[in-house]
Amino acid sequence: MSELLLEVNGLKKYFPINGGILGWKKGEVKAVDDVSFYVKKGETLGIVGESGCGKSTTGRLLMRLIEASEGNVLFEDKEITSMSKSQLRKVRRDMQMVFQDPYASLNPRHKVEKILEEPLIVHGIGSKEERRKRVREMLEVVGLSSYHAKRYPHQFSGGQRQRIGIAKALMTKPKLIIADEPVSALDVSIQAQVLNLLKDIQKEFQLTYIFIAHDLGVVRHISDRVGVMYLGRLIELADSEELYEHPKHPYTKALLSAVPIPDPDIKREMIMIQGELPSPANPPSGCAFHTRCVECMDVCKTTRPIEQKLPSGHYVACHLYNQ
Repeated sequence: MSELLLEVNGLKKYFPINGGILGWKKGEVKAVDDVSFYVKKGETLGIVGESGCGKSTTGRLLMRLIEASEGNVLFEDKEITSMSKSQLRKVRRDMQMVFQDPYASLNPRHKVEKILEEPLIVHGIGSKEERRKRVREMLEVVGLSSYHAKRYPHQFSGGQRQRIGIAKALMTKPKLIIADEPVSALDVSIQAQVLNLLKDIQKEFQLTYIFIAHDLGVVRHISDRVGVMYLGRLIELADSEELYEHPKHPYTKALLSAVPIPDPDIKREMIMIQGELPSPANPPSGCAFHTRCVECMDVCKTTRPIEQKLPSGHYVACHLYNQ
């Protein structure tokens, strides 16, 4: 647990805004803006935030599905942001992704058997019979039967399709799985089943997760540590229980105040976030949250806060905690 599996330093992704007949660059959208964190072997790091905060873009940058503007990503001490395609293909055996939409992430023209076998063919793993055996094994691991291999994706429910997506991610025996909103498209009852499945297979295969979601209740259920993103920046990071019981950043406090508590005797003060989410194409100066923060100070409007570690173990980027 003490060994680092993944380390991210100063990760940025700016998308250009083009306009005019000649397509001149008019500006840029700062989708991910100087994000740094690490992930230990065997743990689950949850990343939360409202829509548009850059959490899904961060996941895709880690897999190099899109290229970073700046920064570097180290997987098992290997720099992957500068790897060639052939080098990256070898690393991707150990890094897999589960996508949000189980309807769009599976090829509707292929049977499940071919969908699951494809990663093994791409990486040249096993003979035809060994690959078929692996397909049957992974279907059973995710709670499906071997006869499901002969069916097409449209013959399954949403929860079953997401199980197939998880099985596909497991085919190459990865060390890290990045799950991008894996249960947000599912019914609540099915969400619990899929979350429990993810926890079971993590224990069975000694997996490491990066779990991206906007549902704070879901993230608490599965994560060892949780990072909170706002407008492309990581503003707070701490152990799961510590963050949920003692949030530090005003944005995190506001998010948690809106989470329902299943106890009618407990009353919690709702913290309202004022105003609209600023555009990532024109983020506020200083602290990105200062335009909506009830505890805003003058320094917040001009100076970007530096991430610092508090005695509680929190990493937080907020001027309220400057020494």
